[in-house]
Amino acid sequence: MTSTDEAGTTTADGGGERFGLRLHRAIAAHGPLCVGIDPHRELLASWGLPDSPDGLREFCAVTLEAAAGRCVAVKPQSAFFERHGAAGVAVLEDVLRQARERGLLTVLDAKRGDIGSTMMGYAQAYLDEGAPLGADALTVSPYLGYASLRPALELARQAGRGAFVLVRTSNPEAVQVQSVGSPSVAHRVLEEVGRDNLGQEPCGDIGVVVGATVDLATEDLGLADSLAPVLAPGVGAQGADEHDVARSFAAVRGRVLVPISRGVLGAGPTRVRGEVERWSDRLASAVGAG
Repeated sequence: MTSTDEAGTTTADGGGERFGLRLHRAIAAHGPLCVGIDPHRELLASWGLPDSPDGLREFCAVTLEAAAGRCVAVKPQSAFFERHGAAGVAVLEDVLRQARERGLLTVLDAKRGDIGSTMMGYAQAYLDEGAPLGADALTVSPYLGYASLRPALELARQAGRGAFVLVRTSNPEAVQVQSVGSPSVAHRVLEEVGRDNLGQEPCGDIGVVVGATVDLATEDLGLADSLAPVLAPGVGAQGADEHDVARSFAAVRGRVLVPISRGVLGAGPTRVRGEVERWSDRLASAVGAG
């Protein structure tokens, strides 16, 4: 099953056109903004909502209504739903379904990484055709070795979905692992992603997570040659802005997805739509669609 919005952005519930092409077309139509859905306890309280599955449901309904038609994608953070147990996971399932119905691409931020049959289990849960928790793409961690991700990467491709591999993240602790070596661990992971994306112009199915706060002038990761879509967190509350995105990712315009959560949702339920529109305009003006 698929759904299509007014701009022709098709979101997948299973196979069909590959993820990289769908993402590239959606960014061209809507710009790079991706609204993060992070219903943590303090944010729910600031919205006047209970920290409960019912509170999550109302929070997400308002957020999806604000995002639909005004940005390219949403990125639910799985942890904030999982903490409510089965009822919270049921809300997450509804969010993913409703986002598809509204023509929004979905990136599930779960950062899964394991080996063998366990990695396949995660892949089947989040990327398989017809999976109740299926998203258009899943964030995955390569730090048990890039090859450990193979079950997820292969299943994603078979199902017309994608993955975003953690490469150089925006948290300060990341340098302890990701920047080690010459070439760095991050650079070597990106090379692996590039090999998986060979021949997938203009945008591959396997993306990377590279923080907008990272100084790419001193850390040349080779993004331009990878064909990887880039998920670039760090804009808004973490300090980066649209000009940092434009400067750091100039070589990969048209395949940059910019998730903003607190910078949008912190405005509260009556102003969230306006913040989505404001950030969408700011990013489109500075970054463009490529």
